[in-house]
Amino acid sequence: MEVKYIQKIAEKLSFSIKQITNIHQLQSEGATIPFMARYRKEATGNMDEVGITQVVEQIAYFSELDKRKETVIKTIEGLGKLTPELKERIENCFDATELEDIYLPYKPKRKTRATQAIEKGLEPLAKLVFEQGGENPEEAAAKFLNEQVKDVKEALQGARDIIAEWVSENEQARNKVRQQFTETAKLTSKVLSSKKEEEEAQKYRDYFEFNENLADSPSHRILAIRRAEKEGYLVMDINIDKQSAVDELNRTFVKNNNPFANEVKKAIDDSFDRLLKPSIENEFRLASKNKADEEAIQVFTENLRQLLLASPLGSKRVLALDPGFRTGCKLVCLDAQGNLVHNTTIYPHPPQNEWQKSVAELKFLVDKYDIEAIGVGNGTAGRETEQLVRSIDFGKPVSVFQVNESGASIYSASEVAREEFPDHDVTVRGAVSIGRRLLDPLSELVKIDPKSIGVGQYQHDVNQTRLKEALDRVVESAVNFVGVDVNTASKHLLVYVSGLSNTLAKNIVEYRAKNGPFKTRDELKKVPMMGPKSFEQCAGFLRIPGAENPLDNSSVHPESYHVVESMAKDLQASLEDLIKKAELRKKINKKQYISESIGEYTIDDILKELEKPGRDPRAPIEEFRFDDTIKAIEDVKPGMTVPGIITNITNFGVFVDIGVKQDGLVHISQLSNTYVSDPNEVVKLQQKVMVTVTDVDVARKRISLTMKDQAKGGGGERRSGGGADRKPAASGKGQLKKLEPLNPFQAKLAELKKKFND
Repeated sequence: MEVKYIQKIAEKLSFSIKQITNIHQLQSEGATIPFMARYRKEATGNMDEVGITQVVEQIAYFSELDKRKETVIKTIEGLGKLTPELKERIENCFDATELEDIYLPYKPKRKTRATQAIEKGLEPLAKLVFEQGGENPEEAAAKFLNEQVKDVKEALQGARDIIAEWVSENEQARNKVRQQFTETAKLTSKVLSSKKEEEEAQKYRDYFEFNENLADSPSHRILAIRRAEKEGYLVMDINIDKQSAVDELNRTFVKNNNPFANEVKKAIDDSFDRLLKPSIENEFRLASKNKADEEAIQVFTENLRQLLLASPLGSKRVLALDPGFRTGCKLVCLDAQGNLVHNTTIYPHPPQNEWQKSVAELKFLVDKYDIEAIGVGNGTAGRETEQLVRSIDFGKPVSVFQVNESGASIYSASEVAREEFPDHDVTVRGAVSIGRRLLDPLSELVKIDPKSIGVGQYQHDVNQTRLKEALDRVVESAVNFVGVDVNTASKHLLVYVSGLSNTLAKNIVEYRAKNGPFKTRDELKKVPMMGPKSFEQCAGFLRIPGAENPLDNSSVHPESYHVVESMAKDLQASLEDLIKKAELRKKINKKQYISESIGEYTIDDILKELEKPGRDPRAPIEEFRFDDTIKAIEDVKPGMTVPGIITNITNFGVFVDIGVKQDGLVHISQLSNTYVSDPNEVVKLQQKVMVTVTDVDVARKRISLTMKDQAKGGGGERRSGGGADRKPAASGKGQLKKLEPLNPFQAKLAELKKKFND
């Protein structure tokens, strides 16, 4: 990449030229974003994944711009119109819109009114009129009559057509109109009269007669109006004041006050209506759509990241239930590694009503398979099935969790599920997915198309290519952030590990099946097609629990093992002692181990990892339960304060599941007593919260909620909470976190628990 582009990226993103140069070099060598962020901090200047992603996207932008420049120069050169000055201007252009403006007068055109007029020999007349030096346009036009141009009126019309095109292709004119669009454009929408009364159109009734500054329109509104337009209910327009725009163009092009100038004014008016306004409006339509897409994609990716990094139960024996009424509740038992050991169906609900038989079956299976936790899908019959499970005395502590089953049916019918469970039907696969989501959400959710998980905002309306790129990047980031046990991971999880392709992921699984579990990271080099670069990129993110070298189960990269070994040797200790004893690590002089290849950032990361090698960075899981007094939307009344789980975060607010099969909305204005610009500032996905019902519309299935009361004194701080009958346990992966009921959320849950017990 040329130095001028690197300088431009550095200026735009406020990073150093050295950082941009190093990232470009690393990327060209095959380094992934997670690898650069984690293991090349000295080269990136400790830049995080967000910053590196911005640099990588800018590099891609300027690479594409460079290719476009080559095409433009080649085309203009082919026309014989490329001057040294024009070539220099093109080469020094850094903006795609500006480049297209430069190219526009030379761009091959389909037949237009202007090209037809030129073919009739009217271009000299157009130049004469545009110069505005004469007094009688009709006399001038009479000189250009020919077999194709029969009268003066036709000649002047042709001249105006040519001038209109010149104006529309003029950079200065385009920029003036662009500026007016930027500053004053209005987004308007109107309902099509023939569609106004249709039931489907009613969901867009807020936009039947809509007018708003385009600059003030949030992404969800733009996407909603565009969707309605696409579905044929609305007409969308982006407008500016025509007279202001035309006056500005006249000041630019009209030089005299004579009949020739009047012809130019007519051409300018026509140019604005027919060419300039539609062209710039299309630009702003596209720009507003792209901006809305990016905002919606950002919402989706942040939600997906939080969902992927949701708290895992860990290696526990689990019984999972996929609830249902008529068809029964599909039940599976999984071992601590998520392997299916048993499946059956129980029918506790109508029409069969085999409640006691179902209780007996559940008690038997919990005892037989030494079940430690039960996961209940949150779909149809979820609340009823959870109530059944919680009513049973298993004779020992068994944690109960409600599991979000969005996308489980997509997985159960997928090729991945058929490959994993060829001898079981979709109902069994769905229940297994629910159980595995409880054990480790990340490992299970990577098997499902993120768009099927249900945490997006207009995800089907945005640019699908850009969405897929962003979502894949988030999944890759989450997987590498957590790290992967190479001896238990599926190929569907391994494929997201830095440096691993589909083929390499498959080869790792096949090598493991043939040769047994990996004993060392170094053994990965024996996997077919695992070259030095692939090993470098993936090794630090793959874990081997129980390995002889404890560093193989840490995020310390093999390229840095020698540093840790030197630390241990200098302290006359073993690696195990260095990890176990904090007093030993305190004696380490960091500067002693800094070299050309190992900098202070890397040493700091190594020491941090030695404190808790292989630790899962995700939060411990918390048990939770809904208010048992409400089971349907008809039970919900204004004024109620109930526990809920945040299921989706959008720019305009958050959706909360309160256990009635219809999520309620906490508008962004109701999230806190203080101003909130971004819901992610105060809440997170899957967070347990207390909400107060402000309004219920049973007919439209809408529940309005507020969290303002819970924010008093905190000004929008993140709130955490858990279930009323959370069982005490030590904090850590796979264990329930004990919290004292000190905040309003937990105090309310304690109150609810007492009420239920009474």
